[in-house]
Amino acid sequence: MEFTLDTNAATLSPVALFLQADIVVKLVMIGLLAASVWTWAIIIAATAKLGGVSRRGAAFERDFNRAEDIDAFYKQHSESKLPIARVFSAGVAEWRRSTMGGAIDREGTRERLATAMGAAVASEIDALSDRLNILATVGAVAPFVGLFGTVWGIMRAFTGIAQAQSTSLAVVAPGIAEALFATAIGLFAAIPAVIAYNRFSHRINRIEARLNRFADGFHATLSRQLEMAGKR
Repeated sequence: MEFTLDTNAATLSPVALFLQADIVVKLVMIGLLAASVWTWAIIIAATAKLGGVSRRGAAFERDFNRAEDIDAFYKQHSESKLPIARVFSAGVAEWRRSTMGGAIDREGTRERLATAMGAAVASEIDALSDRLNILATVGAVAPFVGLFGTVWGIMRAFTGIAQAQSTSLAVVAPGIAEALFATAIGLFAAIPAVIAYNRFSHRINRIEARLNRFADGFHATLSRQLEMAGKR
């Protein structure tokens, strides 16, 4: 059997495929395009945010290591919104609460300092990871949504074949092209989302490790001050 193709290439352009698609497939395409736009907005915002956190966090840590007076350094950076600055502020606040009385419980103070800074680290990491779940969801769901559009479009194409009682590619090609276009859009939305999710997860893990190292170092510094206070 010989197949003939009378379809103009213009009718297989992305815009034409969308306009010719069934309403269900159109809704799938619109949803996937919206998810793609949302994904790229998150990617751009997260790239700028995490890059700024890393650069400014490194500068804060350098300044902290050079500081000779912790109280003066705290006054200078107490209003900072940086994650590392908030961990530092949590440690200073707990230190002041635990040492404001006459007798100091050194072991209790150490435990409370570790708890306060650990909670601050967890809170900051949660804030940085706020929208990563959206990337994970788009990366996992978008291909299946596109596949749904593909299945629906192919069913419609076969219905068209039955109604036309013809196996000509001029009858088959547009419907199948519309169907496959839905899958392409699903992959277009999913692939950047998966790559970005993995990349951002790695960067956030590095930031978390840096915050934990800073908290441990600051805890050690305050522990030494407790030892010195106990010897007086």
